[in-house]
Amino acid sequence: MEYRLLGRTGLYVSVISLGGWLTYGGHVAEEKTFECMKTAYDHGINFFDSAEAYAAGESEVVMGKAIKKYGWKRPDLVISTKLYWGQHNSSHPERIQNSVGLSRKHLIEGMNASLERLGLDYVDIVYAHRPDRLTPMEETVRAFNYLINKGQALYWGTSMWSAVEIADAWRVADKLGLIGPVVEQPEYNLLSREKVEKEYYELYERYGLGLTVFSPLKLGILTGKYNDSTIPEGSRFSAENTSQKFIDAYRAKFQGDPEMEKNLRISKGLVPIAKDLGVTQGSLALAWIMKNKNVSSIITGASRPEQIVENVKALEAFHKLTPEIMDKIDEIAGNKPTIDSRRFA
Repeated sequence: MEYRLLGRTGLYVSVISLGGWLTYGGHVAEEKTFECMKTAYDHGINFFDSAEAYAAGESEVVMGKAIKKYGWKRPDLVISTKLYWGQHNSSHPERIQNSVGLSRKHLIEGMNASLERLGLDYVDIVYAHRPDRLTPMEETVRAFNYLINKGQALYWGTSMWSAVEIADAWRVADKLGLIGPVVEQPEYNLLSREKVEKEYYELYERYGLGLTVFSPLKLGILTGKYNDSTIPEGSRFSAENTSQKFIDAYRAKFQGDPEMEKNLRISKGLVPIAKDLGVTQGSLALAWIMKNKNVSSIITGASRPEQIVENVKALEAFHKLTPEIMDKIDEIAGNKPTIDSRRFA
């Protein structure tokens, strides 16, 4: 396993990490979750990501159980969670207004609830799961710093924030002599590049922003399993416990959707490169992300231990990606963002 610093911090995270969205505490049984986490740990993964909203909090519960079950030492782990959506545990459904957002009230109460579900004294990273445009930025920055000062989190970051919002958080933090967000968790893959490669361009040098990216395989498209425009049995979108509405919407995309057609064209174009390198298409897609020096960790999902073993093989593919091959991938994708250096002068 390779370990990278989280942005401009002294925290090392495994370049491949394991997340619990749509799986742990959801349609993956508890024992299978334990197997996946054990396999990840045994293959050098030290970073496990969750959120208060994943499986209505059950993702945090089952991850906490796994840590306790295997007796893993806390210094050997990097655990993160995300706050924003809340759990709506009020006995009065009409009074849930303070159970969401990034107010001081919700961040403090949400953090207490997450730690209780995880069975931990602290998390290494707590993210603002979305921007809250109704709460003053100063209140949000102060609240995250309160969690850090209290020892409930060591670092804070953002997820799905714009570059302007991240810069604003740093402006407020600098003004108050506080800690700004050290990491952002955006979507990033060969099919979705604009935000990471262009919008955030200035943030890496100015604030030392690190990235822990999600959806590296674009919901499985970049594994090549949908290259024939069908949904294979056993895939996430044929799973019994996946929302039928979600499945139907995804299947519809294979029927003449221009964006899906473009994505499948790119995916099919990667087949000969993966074949020449002797790696799977999924490993190639993960290795391509690793080549971005601003990416600290790639958050992967897995419902079976074998998938984790396969994801880790991306490290082998990473060392095979020469500048020439990277240029060839850019040519196939045809979507490399153009950066106007004058904009950042």
